[in-house]
Amino acid sequence: MSKRRMFGRDPEVHEHDLGLSHDMKTMSRRGALALFGAAGATAALAACGSPSSTSTTASSSATAGAGTATSTADAVGECVAAAPGETAGPYPGDGSNGPNVLVESGIVRKDITSSFGTSTGTAEGVPVTITMALQDLTKNCDPGAGMAVYLWHCDRDGEYSLYGKAITDQNYLRGVQVAGADGTVSFTSIFPAAYSGRWPHIHFEVYDSLEVAIAGENARLTSQIALPQEACDTVFAGAEGYEKSVTNMTRTTLSSDNVFGDGWDAELATATGSVSSGYDIAITIGVAAKSENAQAAPPAGGGGPGGAGGPGGEPPAMP
Repeated sequence: MSKRRMFGRDPEVHEHDLGLSHDMKTMSRRGALALFGAAGATAALAACGSPSSTSTTASSSATAGAGTATSTADAVGECVAAAPGETAGPYPGDGSNGPNVLVESGIVRKDITSSFGTSTGTAEGVPVTITMALQDLTKNCDPGAGMAVYLWHCDRDGEYSLYGKAITDQNYLRGVQVAGADGTVSFTSIFPAAYSGRWPHIHFEVYDSLEVAIAGENARLTSQIALPQEACDTVFAGAEGYEKSVTNMTRTTLSSDNVFGDGWDAELATATGSVSSGYDIAITIGVAAKSENAQAAPPAGGGGPGGAGGPGGEPPAMP
């Protein structure tokens, strides 16, 4: 399904809020993703183990998850479960809800802390390096060489460039990288905030090639990365500018989050480092066929093209 249709419903309301009938359909899609990842693993590595079960607390999840990787070498060495398709949210900047930064010259870059083009702002915060190892589950878990990743996230105030009231003229914390032969991409950025109603997270889209990515359409996978609680608590309590995140973290858990609440094993990253030296965030992403990652259709009567939150309409208020 085209991601443009996702904005027909509340962009941050997840599928499990839509009733029993929808849940049964969604369960089938999620089950297919897990089976697809397992099948790819069996074909590639006879000894490949099954993904870990969802942890019952955020702190225990910080160091164990089917999608996590402690190093790039480890990340591409074992098959992982397919990352589930998730909402792009109301601030994608990919043309599906307002501005399209993907077609702008300069979007292909590793360091996304500063704006590019005619914008000159820089996002302040604890520095991070985000490393993603891509596995192509349609090719026996081979590294996703040549795939392109568009990554974006909020700043330390919980605002998104291009959309936040004070930063509509900025495009920082957004960028595209192309995976090398080992299937990895890396971004230099800052630690994102915890804003009201959401667990700290990073958005991303995976495209089959750079050419497809900079055309601004046909993402193979749209998903999100959850950040581990220990690192979040340390950053928010010890770094300047994250004061609101301390309060917001007390009101949200991974289990209650409307994106990660139905399971986060394939989406939880690892984070090592400190407030003073910065953090290394790492995760392995299993990329299934595009048809396996499709979002469910939006409910009738909500938004749509030209409506609130839909393509061509006004972006919804900050969740």
